Amino acid sequence: MTSAATAQEKLRLAWAGFSPTNSPIWVIEDRKLLQKMGVQPEIIAINASPTVLQALLANEIEAASISVTTLTSSRLAGADTVMIFGVVPTFVDHIVSLSSVTAVEQLKGKTAGVNRLGSTSDIGLRLALKKLGIDPDKDVKIIPTGGTAERFAALSKGITQFTIIPEPFLTQAEKHGFRNLYNISDLKIPFWWNGILSRESIVKAKRPLMLKLVRAMVEAIHIIKTEKEYAKGLFKKNLGVNDPEGLERAYKDYNNAFPEIPYPYPDGVKTMLDDLAPKNPKAAAADPKTYVDMSLVAELDKSGFIKQLYKK
Repeated sequence: MTSAATAQEKLRLAWAGFSPTNSPIWVIEDRKLLQKMGVQPEIIAINASPTVLQALLANEIEAASISVTTLTSSRLAGADTVMIFGVVPTFVDHIVSLSSVTAVEQLKGKTAGVNRLGSTSDIGLRLALKKLGIDPDKDVKIIPTGGTAERFAALSKGITQFTIIPEPFLTQAEKHGFRNLYNISDLKIPFWWNGILSRESIVKAKRPLMLKLVRAMVEAIHIIKTEKEYAKGLFKKNLGVNDPEGLERAYKDYNNAFPEIPYPYPDGVKTMLDDLAPKNPKAAAADPKTYVDMSLVAELDKSGFIKQLYKK
């Protein structure tokens, strides 16, 4: 029997963005993984990353499921934000274009739509284009067009000729006659598309609680990797996508991306800092190792919990 003190342990966790990147959180909620450890979670969906960050800095939440863009911008501004768990270590987006575009080289001179300038979709597209030999500042024009639906609309109206989209929306794009031009995950660019962020002060003050969150996240990823139909059902419910092919492809993309042992390696932060460095001297001088705390995952890893889980 748990004592009253343990039973009342609370954890407030926020996530931003309706995407399978947040599916481990949906599993934690659905399977009551934290309740099983005597934690009463309050899991909040917040529309935009900046709002999630404000909640974290105001101590309204203990942790957030969010991308490295928020981590670096907040830390460069002096916050003690830190990534404690790596969820998606690279871009799982695809470059989608008008059907008339048949090769990456043909993107030169064209206009692309991203969510917002400086957002993960914008950075992902720029980094991918660079790797593919296209200068994102000179060879193409990148404009903010909004979320997935708005990006589709901009393509349909000819305002843009290409964009960046993750599954399960890619299948929809193909049904609209657009081309799946390039799978960016093939480039294996180290970048924390998603991770669990907290603050150094919170990790210090509430370490046992944060360890329980890390354990629940590891368990949730294991459930996704081993219970495919259940995971697809969660995607369908939370994303409102009914297309079986899209769900199957989304499952494949994310299942491949989720790490079994989720160390928040600094190389996924370094990519972001390197991108900011030319315009931001602080980013150029920053040490990516200070942006991550690998100790929680290390503790769980050393305990043998993760190995045990994947043996079953």
